Amino acid sequence: MSMHGLTKGTALEPMIKQVMQAEANGTMMYYALARLASEQGLDEVAKVFIESANQEAVHAGFYAVLNGKYPQDFWKLAETVMKAEYAGEDQVIAMAQKVRAAGFAEAADQMEIFAKQEGHHGEVIEEILKKYKPTETEKSAPQKIYVCPVCGYEYEGDINSEPDDWTCPLCGQPKKVFKQK
Repeated sequence: MSMHGLTKGTALEPMIKQVMQAEANGTMMYYALARLASEQGLDEVAKVFIESANQEAVHAGFYAVLNGKYPQDFWKLAETVMKAEYAGEDQVIAMAQKVRAAGFAEAADQMEIFAKQEGHHGEVIEEILKKYKPTETEKSAPQKIYVCPVCGYEYEGDINSEPDDWTCPLCGQPKKVFKQK
């Protein structure tokens, strides 16, 4: 049995959403603590924080599934994420250049590594799509498609059926900024 969307539309949804966000924030915090510990030569402490961050990320993903934050048929989302990762490589490189120009060469060096990783994420997702994405054998009835103007995420269906506080699963933009395709 899938746990996808079990709490969506129930009295539990707001609580699960809060916990999901807290876990996502915890992921960021633990990775930051790991980086700070590592900079201070505390590699064993950094390892503990990284393990905690990894667990927090798993927790956030679980709660996202419970609330149906991402579509159960995730292939279209994966295609959008692939494109965003490829675009992210160029965006992070541009940002790194600004950071370098501001005199922070060491930070820019790290960001350039991150940029390559973003591009690699796109490549990995593209390979997954080629290998595992089911082929579309027959077209279903056309649905409305709404596009996020920031990241390009495409929502299929009636976006107005989502709650008022619904946001883009990729970049967090509110549903009111989406435009029908």
